[in-house]
Amino acid sequence: MRLISLLLAVTFLFLSSAGVVMSKGMGSPGAIYTMTNSLSGNEVLVFNRSADGSLSPAGSFETDGVGTGDGLGNQGGVLLTSDNQRLYVVNAGSNTISVFKVKPRGLKLVGSVDSGGLQPISLTVDGDLLYVLNAGGAVGGVDNITGFFIEPDGMLQPLAGSTQPLSAANTSPAQIGFSTDGNVLVVSEKDTSRIDTYVVDDDGLAEPPTVFDSAGTVPFGFSFSKRNRLYVSEAGTSSASSYKVYPDGDLEVISPVVGNFQAGVCWLVVTKNGRYAYTTNAGTGNISLFNIDRDGTISYDVNAEAIGGVIDEALTSDSRYLYALSSGSQKIFGFQVGSDGQLTKVEEIDLTTGANGLAAR
Repeated sequence: MRLISLLLAVTFLFLSSAGVVMSKGMGSPGAIYTMTNSLSGNEVLVFNRSADGSLSPAGSFETDGVGTGDGLGNQGGVLLTSDNQRLYVVNAGSNTISVFKVKPRGLKLVGSVDSGGLQPISLTVDGDLLYVLNAGGAVGGVDNITGFFIEPDGMLQPLAGSTQPLSAANTSPAQIGFSTDGNVLVVSEKDTSRIDTYVVDDDGLAEPPTVFDSAGTVPFGFSFSKRNRLYVSEAGTSSASSYKVYPDGDLEVISPVVGNFQAGVCWLVVTKNGRYAYTTNAGTGNISLFNIDRDGTISYDVNAEAIGGVIDEALTSDSRYLYALSSGSQKIFGFQVGSDGQLTKVEEIDLTTGANGLAAR
């Protein structure tokens, strides 16, 4: 009897291990989200993702807000929570944020709230806190960040006293993001070539900003890896830089201005394991791979094939696939991420309209 039990246990372990290997090789299904940013009514476009990375249209969903009908110069306008249960979307033309519940077959609009400023362009979430970046200076207002408490149904409750300015009234900001531990907020400013940091207190309130000169000019998109390492793309110097973010909001440069010899280096994402960073280069229409060492040092590696006017990108939650949004060809391109970080194109699907922002699961 003990021998039979042992054989059954070994067989179970073997099959389980084989299943894990197969699962790792095939990946898992998910979805891709982008928004139209239309003046006549903003919508979220959903594409189902198969395990092999291919996409199929899964409908459009009204946000109950409007866009600007033009580029926002942003990263993070469409945000999926880490548990894949909620999707948050900016409506830059109506100064609101829309809240969606993620469903197996699309989205359900929960509601929308005022963004606490003018022209919201970027969102970030940590736990039950959401902060928005309002680029109000571009439309006659003032740039700011504003915080919200996320209620159990996903709706947003404004946090009194959370609104803080940027380094100036009109900085042409690009993105807001929480540090890995959620204790510091970071904002990139394109026109001033500055990076702002905000320490977040125990009540979720952002303190006044500490302002730093960016290592390279025109800092744009950014992403974090473990140990509060920050990686920033720099459109002005066609480069990327890495930093260490300290609990008091201080920044320490690790790798300054690592060039990739491309143009329009604007959007940046980092793989889940923290080993690779990708920038999308709008000017040259391609994607660059940067290697990341354990200490946060980065080095330029290689460029993937040109896909034309690429303006945003997103990794799936397991970092097995990278998707890029092309304004030049009005397509979404999909790439499989190799163990060495190299990209292999697996998909391109047409969009029927312009789009802004990208989120993936």
